[in-house]
Amino acid sequence: MSTLKIKLVKSPIGKIPVHRKTIKALGLNKLGQVVEKNDTPQIRGMIKQVEYMLEVEE
Repeated sequence: MSTLKIKLVKSPIGKIPVHRKTIKALGLNKLGQVVEKNDTPQIRGMIKQVEYMLEVEE
């Protein structure tokens, strides 16, 4: 299964609570932090919801 590198590039401060919770669920806490997640439809949906705050590499 392929993995995705997800990087937080914008702060979730001041964003709507659902988006802040999504960022937390992806395992991101600090700006510039990178996590690797398996490429699943659930993760893709979470990324789609908050894509304006993320950079994603396949």
